[in-house]
Amino acid sequence: MRQSSVRGDRSRRRRQPDAQEPGCDDGPYQDQGLPPDAPGWTPPAGGAVSSGDGDGPAEGGGHRKGGRPRGGKGRKVLRWTALTVAVLIVGGAGAGYWYYEHLNANLRKAPRSLGGGGLKKPDPNAFGQSPLNILLLGSDGRNSKKNIELGGARQDADRKPLADVQMLLHVSADRSNMSVISIPRDTRVTIPECTDPKTHKVYPQSSAAINESLQHGGPGCTLATWQELTGIYVDHFMMVDFSGVVDMADAIGGVPVCVDRNVYSHDSKGHGSGLRMEKGTHPVKGVQALQWLRTRYGFEDNTDIGRAKAQHMYMNSMVRQLKKGTKLSNPGQLRDLAEAATRALTVDDGLDTVKKLYDLGGDLSRVPTKRITMVTMPWQYSPDESYVMPKPGDAEATFGLLRNDTALDGKDKKKKATPDPEPSTPKGQLKVVVQNGTNSTVSGPVSGRASVVQQRLSGLGYSAAGTDSALTTQADTTLTYRDKGQRGDALALAKALGLPKSAVRESSSATGMRLVVGNDWRNGSAYPKKSGEEKAADKAPDSADALNGEDSKACMKVNPQYSF
Repeated sequence: MRQSSVRGDRSRRRRQPDAQEPGCDDGPYQDQGLPPDAPGWTPPAGGAVSSGDGDGPAEGGGHRKGGRPRGGKGRKVLRWTALTVAVLIVGGAGAGYWYYEHLNANLRKAPRSLGGGGLKKPDPNAFGQSPLNILLLGSDGRNSKKNIELGGARQDADRKPLADVQMLLHVSADRSNMSVISIPRDTRVTIPECTDPKTHKVYPQSSAAINESLQHGGPGCTLATWQELTGIYVDHFMMVDFSGVVDMADAIGGVPVCVDRNVYSHDSKGHGSGLRMEKGTHPVKGVQALQWLRTRYGFEDNTDIGRAKAQHMYMNSMVRQLKKGTKLSNPGQLRDLAEAATRALTVDDGLDTVKKLYDLGGDLSRVPTKRITMVTMPWQYSPDESYVMPKPGDAEATFGLLRNDTALDGKDKKKKATPDPEPSTPKGQLKVVVQNGTNSTVSGPVSGRASVVQQRLSGLGYSAAGTDSALTTQADTTLTYRDKGQRGDALALAKALGLPKSAVRESSSATGMRLVVGNDWRNGSAYPKKSGEEKAADKAPDSADALNGEDSKACMKVNPQYSF
């Protein structure tokens, strides 16, 4: 990163002419509660995670939520609502059911995706397992008195909220690891055409800051934007606002955070979150937790990049605290937390009950803290330094790791090298279906791709190859097969086409061999060679600035201009 305060102001020049420009003196938060079953059910202990972002006058940032390990105290991390409801259910199933329905009613719901078409959910692996991707959003809306008090900028009360905190949480198919990637709010991206589900207004495709996608009909458009940018299928979203962050932080208790020198996030121009803290490690909660999560001016180079790192530290610390054993032993505190979480959340229609949230928590709780990795999308400034853009090569490499369900920490178990099996079926008798997967929401489909590749296969001797006329959408070209007996045939076919081995995948849902021509092969009959990709990456690039969930010594670097 280059020069601090100058860069910090430059990076906000386009959208923030002064400290009070609408939408710039805020930063949102995201949280998620993971609740219980219906009446009569008694779950294990619980725990929670919350986050947010945004800073005084001109902020943007990232936020995130973490996951849990197995068994014992680990389950507390993301199942606190389960314990809450269990406590409340004791003594009367009728009252428990009423409270369960009450919590369900607290949740706000919205459609999962507002973009047309959209990506196809990946097939499960050979063991029937599928990765899980959840988009965590922080809204800067001033739609309530409390949100105005916390976020400032009363003139923005009627403005549509921005999604200033955006993090994608990827849980591996085997639930052994979790990777979280933040995107700075001012990253310039293509926002696909979206339709507002309430007004039916159609927002045309545009190029803008990614946080503006929330104004194009709601969180479903932000999800569609992420899918278009990353090529990753996103299963769910969760969104929280200012007041939700404070309520959750108060209910949970203090979260230890560290600064390497005294910091006061405030200056004469009105910049800053107001965070004042002395050097060292201190627990933060309530409004101070919100200030920490929103601070841009005062951390590193005064940009959203430093703020995202502070949010990663907060979330990792919260996970560690909850695993040690939280203060959530008082029924009143638990009830407050359940209320705070469900009132604060807006979720997609696939997570519209506390039972579904609780089940989600069960998946997250299986991930050990040491296998949680948080990164920021590799980025670079635009030529005039007015906005952020994905860093060529590194950003796509990071997205590609998640698409292939590869942990960003580089600690996936290395498979023992074994000789490739020989093909067992003559080329001319191998049945393979070719399908066009180039149906991009933004770029549109390339007609005839299945036929072009099928003809190429015929020329290579695979005369039994056929086509599926249905269009689908995926970023990478893949060749799936049904069982181990077909692996030799699949590898031979991939080699003939020049596909990498990573494109060849066994799937429990496959009914035969299927080649989907993805958006990485939109033209020509020969698969495009990618320079420098002879060896597939097995961890996030250095530019992603990874932080491990067990790093308890992490300390935010304070910008000297904001020290006292």
